[in-house]
Amino acid sequence: MSQLALLSPSELDDDRYRVSGTRSVQFMLTGFIKERDQFTVFFGGNVNDMYLTTLLAVDADDERLIFDISGSADVNRRLQNADRLTFAGKPGGIRVQFQTPAPSTVTYKGGKAFSVALPKVLMRVQRREYFRVHTPRGKPLMFSFTLPDGKPMALPIYDLSVAGIGLNAQQVPPGLDTPGLKLGRGKFFLPEDPRQFDAEIVLRRIAEIENRSGSKLFRIGLQFIGLSFGEEGRIQRYTPV
Repeated sequence: MSQLALLSPSELDDDRYRVSGTRSVQFMLTGFIKERDQFTVFFGGNVNDMYLTTLLAVDADDERLIFDISGSADVNRRLQNADRLTFAGKPGGIRVQFQTPAPSTVTYKGGKAFSVALPKVLMRVQRREYFRVHTPRGKPLMFSFTLPDGKPMALPIYDLSVAGIGLNAQQVPPGLDTPGLKLGRGKFFLPEDPRQFDAEIVLRRIAEIENRSGSKLFRIGLQFIGLSFGEEGRIQRYTPV
């Protein structure tokens, strides 16, 4: 990964890509840790001021992120003297970037590691081939699925793509607390399509946001698994590209 892989100023200023709030950021980072996603850490203006690392753990009590040290003592020394760090990666093909203050060293599972304060904001740029379209607000499409405790749930759809679906919720439904959680099959109807859409879904993200009125709500991101070409075609016919 090179310096060119960092997000552009326009992307960094785009609120559509912004994930904020302690709970939402922790949720996203926990998912990256579970999948063993790697990130490049940039910590200076020199081309050599970077290295590839793995996120190890989120300390929710102290609001800290633990990540692996470099194999170079010189890189580790320069990293600790940096004013700030920029993490950039492409977990699942989606560009993710966040910043933290300089790290401190800690012992993690018997070895040395770095610890930083959890980022306040995480930028997540959806890949273009999974272009999402916002669904109607006045008469929203409804998505039905089953919660982990077996109870049925129906929530309004916020956006839609062949990759997955975004839902709005006033509160996080019980049991939706682990990225990668399989939720069985979800169902909804597309406008002007008489056939019900039925797809296997996996929980990918939860983000707390503030709407224009100042009230809080949650965006729940679900990923479709194993869609056929025919099913993707049905969504693409609804999704203007």
